[in-house]
Amino acid sequence: MTVEHPGTETGADTDEGYQRGLTARTVQMIAIGGAIGTGLFYGAGGAIEKAGPALILAYALAGLAIFIVMRALGELLIYRPISGGISEYADEFLGRFAGFSQGWTYWAVWTTTCMAEITVAGKYINYWWPSIPVWVTALVALVILFGANLISVGVFGRAEFWFSAIKVTAILGMIIVGIGVLLPIAGLGPESGPSVTNLWNDGGFFATGFSNAMLSLQIVMFAYVGVELVGVTAGEAQNPRVTLRKAINSVPFRIGIFYVGSLFVILSVRSWKDFQAGQSPFVSVFSYIGIPGAAGIVNFILLTAALSSCNSGIYSTGRMLRSLAHTGDAPRQFTKLSNRKVPAAGIALSAAVMAIGVVVNVIDPEHAFAYITAVSTVGIIVIWSTILICQMAYRRKVARGELPRSDYRVPGAPVTTWLALAFLALVFVLLFFDHDGRIALVVGAVWFSAVGIGYLAWNRAAGRPAQSGDRLIER
Repeated sequence: MTVEHPGTETGADTDEGYQRGLTARTVQMIAIGGAIGTGLFYGAGGAIEKAGPALILAYALAGLAIFIVMRALGELLIYRPISGGISEYADEFLGRFAGFSQGWTYWAVWTTTCMAEITVAGKYINYWWPSIPVWVTALVALVILFGANLISVGVFGRAEFWFSAIKVTAILGMIIVGIGVLLPIAGLGPESGPSVTNLWNDGGFFATGFSNAMLSLQIVMFAYVGVELVGVTAGEAQNPRVTLRKAINSVPFRIGIFYVGSLFVILSVRSWKDFQAGQSPFVSVFSYIGIPGAAGIVNFILLTAALSSCNSGIYSTGRMLRSLAHTGDAPRQFTKLSNRKVPAAGIALSAAVMAIGVVVNVIDPEHAFAYITAVSTVGIIVIWSTILICQMAYRRKVARGELPRSDYRVPGAPVTTWLALAFLALVFVLLFFDHDGRIALVVGAVWFSAVGIGYLAWNRAAGRPAQSGDRLIER
């Protein structure tokens, strides 16, 4: 078992061989910005059109479930802080197949997400320079981020810090300006129109019906993808037991301000009927208020969000491949670290697979990506559910005296853990009632079938695999 000691010094090598190059400030910013992406800045327009003002409630409920997921992950991380811990916890508490499937699924979630994000980044660059082919800028973005991740974990951390800082500043700026519009004394924006009564004036709070508010949950949940990324930093964060605890404790504040707060302001400044799919609600509000160059400003923020997501994806997939190699579920070559203490082989393979996104972008981006990114749609629900199940299994072992008790616990467990699992199950069921959701379920079924076949084939090719908890780390 790999155990990291609380007193690990800044920059010192860990038992896993990594270097603790992520400062407390960097991890905090990764935690804040990890789940803020195009789902909020751009995708919220379609969600508002579907659910109306009730989208605020959907984000709040989903946020509560995510908080429990993060506390469950935190309890496991404080017990044993490791990089790529999701697969290793599944391996330890649920068995070899669970570790294999969750590790490769999390790798696929981020790989497919990055395929989409590098293409989106190319399209955002196209806004300023339309003559440059999208695939060219997509490839350039991937190469730059790939190089940054190869240099050191510190370079990744600094890049992610500034990406997150831009996103956070944009949301806080919009909220402050929006509040100024809503307060008559500020003298900002139109003299009539902005008012909190917009939350119930046009058809009521559930303007599009309760059923549509329920169906919006699937859109909302996927906007939170990335919030769990802070767990992957455990192996390279300075003093992880303190840093991760603070980062996870800030989840309710982050959700309250950046999601619920921003939507409250947006839907108060303008009626929900003025938003539609394909248009950023931030662009709409900034333009309505009269902010000069609103479209260009938000386009820059969207570009930042896409680059941030891809940067995080390259980081996490490299660590996940190394974690899988440690437990014998991936080639041993991935256990090696470069002289800069980064899993170069895993990063290189992940980036190479992500480059398929550039090729797909040339062939047929509109249709192909709908199927590719469907893996992340179902996959992330499974990953979050697995975190909760692992936490419950850990608690059972603690109760039997088999493992030490973590001093960072899920509040209200096991009741809250079961409620969060039930919520995720509800979102999964809701996928059956939506066309895109059904596509995601089909692709998800194909993926997990492939994982099952791959598990059997890998075991047969490798002979008798390493047992749960075995480590093949090369010092």
